[in-house]
Amino acid sequence: MAELVANCPRCKARRITFDLVSHVQIPSDDWRSWYEAFCVCRSCGRSTTFVLSQRSSAHENVLRLTPLAELSPSANEYLDVRSHVALKDMAAASPPNHLPEDLEAAFREAATCVAVQCPNAAATMFRLCIDLATRRLLPAEDAPEPNNRIRRNLGLRLPWLFDRRLLPEELRELSTCIQQDGNDGAHAGTLRMEDAKDLRDFAIALLERLYTEPAKLQIAKERRAKRRQPK
Repeated sequence: MAELVANCPRCKARRITFDLVSHVQIPSDDWRSWYEAFCVCRSCGRSTTFVLSQRSSAHENVLRLTPLAELSPSANEYLDVRSHVALKDMAAASPPNHLPEDLEAAFREAATCVAVQCPNAAATMFRLCIDLATRRLLPAEDAPEPNNRIRRNLGLRLPWLFDRRLLPEELRELSTCIQQDGNDGAHAGTLRMEDAKDLRDFAIALLERLYTEPAKLQIAKERRAKRRQPK
């Protein structure tokens, strides 16, 4: 049986040896092979499923021909320990496509908070997504409208944007999850999962309209133009 040295997330032992019992290979979008490996800690005797990746292209043949449980002398010679499977990996919602990096990062963090049942943290990050996206719709700072209070307050900014048709009217009803007091209860720590999921649904609908749909149209236009280029 192969050995794997890693930190144990169960007993917190550092660089402890695990028995690598079995594995499954998981999809990859790069040259590396990726695996989820079921391992047992020799300190506490409890199991962990580690996410492992191929260390080097030179190991391709070894990993293709040898089951991970038979790697010798240690699986660490061929594989890097990337993470372990935990509650955070429960079906978190994926961000809409074609988002700017800051919005995608905030959405992923919010979705992870939903998956681990942290509604106040999730609501804060979904609000951040909505706040960042809608700030970019405002006129320049030196424009006479809106005033500074509306610029700063998401709950006031959204109606202002809807009234001026800078946001699609059909999203107005979903936006009621954003209270005008600007905190949705997050500062008081009183939000429920239903509240966080309402914010998630509005964030998804808003981001798809602002980023995903325009990007899809642009891609379709580019494909059409390319098809009509002279051979």
